[in-house]
Amino acid sequence: MTQTLDVEVAVVGAGPVGATLACALAEAGVATAVIDQAPLPPMEEPAFDGRAYAIARGSREVLEHAGVWARLGEHPCPITGIRVSDGVPGRPASPFTLDFDPAEADGEPFGWMVEARHLRIALNAQLPRIANLDCFAPARIAEVARGDDAARLSLADGTTITARLVVGAEGRNSPLREAACIRTTRFSYRQSALVCAVAHERPHGNVAVEHFLPAGPFAILPLNDSDGEHRSAIVWSDRPAAVSRLRELPDADLSRELARRFGTHLGAVAVRGLRWSYPLSVLHAHRYTGTRLALAGDAAHGIHPIAGQGLNLGFRDAGELARIVIAAHLGRRDPGAAETLRAYERARRGPNLAMLFATDALDRLFSTDLAPVRLARGLGIAAVDRMPRLKRLFMRTAMGLG
Repeated sequence: MTQTLDVEVAVVGAGPVGATLACALAEAGVATAVIDQAPLPPMEEPAFDGRAYAIARGSREVLEHAGVWARLGEHPCPITGIRVSDGVPGRPASPFTLDFDPAEADGEPFGWMVEARHLRIALNAQLPRIANLDCFAPARIAEVARGDDAARLSLADGTTITARLVVGAEGRNSPLREAACIRTTRFSYRQSALVCAVAHERPHGNVAVEHFLPAGPFAILPLNDSDGEHRSAIVWSDRPAAVSRLRELPDADLSRELARRFGTHLGAVAVRGLRWSYPLSVLHAHRYTGTRLALAGDAAHGIHPIAGQGLNLGFRDAGELARIVIAAHLGRRDPGAAETLRAYERARRGPNLAMLFATDALDRLFSTDLAPVRLARGLGIAAVDRMPRLKRLFMRTAMGLG
């Protein structure tokens, strides 16, 4: 049956960022609709598929306000230490390391590792229980007409949704962004990332490792133990041809390749779950807003995963946009007005650009095997490790706290 629905905000895209934003708005009493062309993936299968997210402290606060974090139960694994090191595969790591200890800040974890399936289960549990939220998935949008006073979304089944603000959270190939003629800057890193999980002999101690190698960073991220095994998630950046070859290796061969890069601190390692790969590139929208439109998450920006900040930037978009829209709602102001959208763009575009430049600079600095450069960056790592104020700044940034 077709229907006509009037809401304040229509969120297009029910991925982690879009669904979290919709929950946060609806929990605060803002009438919201969320639309996605795909059915919400159940992801209740018991088998771990190897994918996990690093959720920073600031992102946890957004998930808490959306009512999602409480539904994760005991699943998040705290990150209570970070080690940055430099090296070459098959050789001992550089003696210069940069170690971050939360005791040097406020003693709280830097963040938490959350399996992708557990986050999806929590979102799926939260979406249908909120009174002010209508979810359309799967649903195909036939047309979006954005006018001065409202936006009108026509779905293929005949449903019409009128909203005062439309949020594009549909990913890097955002149709809403393209329809609004918002230009983007893009470039490729000529790298791909291999994502998987491993079991290892020794406990990780809740320490995340960012090991810089000439072909790209190699991240070891702590996960909760499972079936009596110590586990970690891997994000391995390398040349596309190398990643393609690695993805097809038998488990035993890939485990040996991983061991060459792990070092010995976690003992023997073995691959667990599925493997995923994707190309690495940058995308940044020249504008985050248009008439009755705001972009959030990957629709607005995409960065290198070198510091695990990509999804966290999206959650911060969702948190800031929710804060601004809720304030407008409580003040009986128009959530899609030009001044409301300008406030959102001012709040998020600068920080997102700063993180883009920072991650790009890190990748370019560390993705080289020139001896003088390696020596200089090793000395730089050692120097920063002895600068407590600078370390605290880096820690707060990684936590999403400024």
